[in-house]
Amino acid sequence: MGKELIFVNRLTRKVDSILIDWKDSPDHLPLIIKGARQIGKTEAIEHFARTHYDHIVEINFALQKEYQHIFDDGFEVDRILQNITFLNPRLKIQPGNTLLFFDELQACPNCATSLKSFQLDGRYDVICSGSLMGINYQEIESNSVGYKEDYTMYSLDFEEFLWAKGYTEPQIQGLYNHLLTLEPLSSLEMNTLQSLFQEFLVLGGMPAVVWRFIQQNNYGGTLQLQQQLLLDYEEDITKYAGGLDKGKILNVYRKIPVFLGKENKKFQISKVAHGARSREYLGVVDWLANAGIINVCYCLEHPELPLKGNYNPEQYKLYFADTGLLVASLDEEAQLDLRQNRNFGTYKGALFENIVAQMLVQQGYGTYYYRNPQGTLEMDFFIRDAHSLIPVEVKAKEGATKSLNRLIEDNDHYPDIRYGIKLSTNNIGWNGKFYTFPYFLCFLLKRWLRERILNA
Repeated sequence: MGKELIFVNRLTRKVDSILIDWKDSPDHLPLIIKGARQIGKTEAIEHFARTHYDHIVEINFALQKEYQHIFDDGFEVDRILQNITFLNPRLKIQPGNTLLFFDELQACPNCATSLKSFQLDGRYDVICSGSLMGINYQEIESNSVGYKEDYTMYSLDFEEFLWAKGYTEPQIQGLYNHLLTLEPLSSLEMNTLQSLFQEFLVLGGMPAVVWRFIQQNNYGGTLQLQQQLLLDYEEDITKYAGGLDKGKILNVYRKIPVFLGKENKKFQISKVAHGARSREYLGVVDWLANAGIINVCYCLEHPELPLKGNYNPEQYKLYFADTGLLVASLDEEAQLDLRQNRNFGTYKGALFENIVAQMLVQQGYGTYYYRNPQGTLEMDFFIRDAHSLIPVEVKAKEGATKSLNRLIEDNDHYPDIRYGIKLSTNNIGWNGKFYTFPYFLCFLLKRWLRERILNA
């Protein structure tokens, strides 16, 4: 993590330390923080700006449309600043101690073009923030190549949720040490963390929802916030769909819970609407994924490396990027079952699969699964280390691990697989073939795999 983060009446985020390290880095480039809507980008940047700069110039291109014209005279820095101060002469802009914060970058792609000028000029720090929804990021990506840094932000992960609950870095390091030594957690640790993880399953990681829960120490009003976020996303879809059919995007978005409730969870365009055909929905899934609303899990052609060159782009599962939005989409009876009975094994394990997909993506993994044509061999996820392909089985309830055992034992057919990982409610363990980890430690998986290889 680098520098120690302190909880100060707000949700501490991982991006906080990223921003501090960025500022402390000599010759840092202008920074673009991108991510889905309402995940806390603006709040994190504003908090950083207030605590590290004497002067802040914050422009929201979506709300302050007049500022979209500050680049009309070209991209020379002094000219841009003259235009800004002409619109607001009260602003103070001091070289070396001013942060220029351009929010809602997607509403003004010209701003991205200006980043090269700001980098070459070097007198001012610049941070841009952009929602991925509706953003023509190909246009923005092509601008200022080599003169900017990019950071993708997500909703809170479980580690950030633990911070919000008051847990410290030494305590989380203690959990990680259990992974390194494969020493099982105590009953007290298991029970406490299982309960915290169940809270996280119900809430998800959207900051407004988590903050309400932390402030109240109960679920009151959190479901209404989640359901409003679902509606807000629908409204944004109709606003930012661009050249795509808004109705088709909404059809896919609304049907995600339906397919996750099925046994194999495979998403099928043909069943989204009567007479729907894949060619009519080209670009829809990519749009939702690029907007940060969903995570796409592609089916591998065969369980082997490399992952990116070995999947079928027409076979996939769709998960909500934030599990709280999946919870919000369930019917009232399911909501009561979750909150009152904590019956997380219902819905055919979809909640656990969704949260694991979310935790893997938040660590930088792509998501892939496998199911053979006969349906006799299937695996929920695959990741990799430096040397091997790793099947990851997600078990909402206790049960057999026939597919996991087969993938590990059949070296003739699956030579890239040397061991596996099973995520469940069980404690830490190793049986000579696969590791068993409790779900709540999944956020440490990438770090563990990296250091396991280095220490091997």
